Amino acid sequence: MAGKKLKKALRKVERLKRKLKSYKSALPKTRQTLVSPLAPKNGFPSLPVIAGVRFATAEAGIRYKGRTDVLFVELAEGTSVAGAFTRSSTRAAPVLDCEAKIGKPSKGRAAILVNAGNSNAFTGRAGQNSVKAITTEVSTITGIDENRVFTSSTGVIGQPLPHDRIIAKLEELNSSLSDGTISQAAAAIMTTDTFPKGAGVEYESDGGTIRIAGFAKGSGMIAPDMATMLVYIFTDAKVSQKTLQAMVSKSVIPTFNSITVDSDTSTSDSLLVAATGAGNTAEIGDLRSASGKVFHAALQGVMLDLAHQVVRDGEGATKFVEVNVTGAANDSDARKVALAIANSPLVKTAIAGEDPNWGRIVMAVGKSGAKADRDTLSIRFGDILVAERGWVSPEYTEDAGADYMKQQDLVVNVDLGLGAGKSVMWTCDLTNRYIEINADYRS
Repeated sequence: MAGKKLKKALRKVERLKRKLKSYKSALPKTRQTLVSPLAPKNGFPSLPVIAGVRFATAEAGIRYKGRTDVLFVELAEGTSVAGAFTRSSTRAAPVLDCEAKIGKPSKGRAAILVNAGNSNAFTGRAGQNSVKAITTEVSTITGIDENRVFTSSTGVIGQPLPHDRIIAKLEELNSSLSDGTISQAAAAIMTTDTFPKGAGVEYESDGGTIRIAGFAKGSGMIAPDMATMLVYIFTDAKVSQKTLQAMVSKSVIPTFNSITVDSDTSTSDSLLVAATGAGNTAEIGDLRSASGKVFHAALQGVMLDLAHQVVRDGEGATKFVEVNVTGAANDSDARKVALAIANSPLVKTAIAGEDPNWGRIVMAVGKSGAKADRDTLSIRFGDILVAERGWVSPEYTEDAGADYMKQQDLVVNVDLGLGAGKSVMWTCDLTNRYIEINADYRS
């Protein structure tokens, strides 16, 4: 009798679980309706139109319903394409395909196709087959050389990509291309992002105006090693592929490889920069030339803006934090310390609680593995001197620290007092919302 009652009770529990799940699935996803408090106040920026670049988006229903989830970009003939990718040892199939294609000699137009909702990562040979099926069909429909078709995927790991849904939308995408829809392009590739991220710049150069515009997606699984996100940047400048690649490889270090949300490096990080050469300016063929230096600085500025926006959209973030380390024995040690502070759950949760717990900064410095000396170390919250010479500063008050922590944008300054090494990282706080988003990401 007891056994029967137990079985009946278990069946009742299972029915309640199913009912709860059905209620939950009917509710709107909060993460899709709440916008980060750190989002740009004026929304998506007005970006310059880049000659030689056209966009189209579509609803393929890969994972999301009632929203666009596929982006197609057509690039003019002669476009140079450079890239940087995750160094994860479990890189996704689209990443491996792009890595193999970047730098290959090829003429004609180029294309980029991106899907959201499924990362096509850890999908074995099926993942490779999906990439091949998509790039082959894009080439067939558009006439673009398959070696010039670059794909990216973002979303859930370990589930086969329903590439047939993407292929079914290719004719529609190819026939609806437009050069003025960059904001829609940015929105189509979002996953847990709460806002589309865009940045751009225009400046005068030899022969006319050079324009740079780009967008990014990224919110969680963000850590250095080509941070966890997708980024696409376009310019009408004439730049050789070799020079453009050198600029991208150099600029990724102080931008996307200097941000962290949760210390986790993605399988799918991809950054593609395309120079169409459709403007009227002189060709930039050398990174060290005057025009090369100006363009490089402008490109890096756009990359840094987008990198900061990724952190500002960190899952559950309420604080944007700059960790500035100076006085290290060398730059490598400075980076170790900056990373240890920026990735520390104890530091990040204290910031979330607006608690000026500087002891956690001391802890992070000590665990970093970098050379450090208690008696030469100083810590500041913004301009507020907190600790120096191995002890709390006599000028510091807890009230001053607590007031500072109420700000949305914070700076943690650490000087090790040992040398000239320096490094800066950008991170965010760690809140309950991060747990909520990631606890039900696949449900």
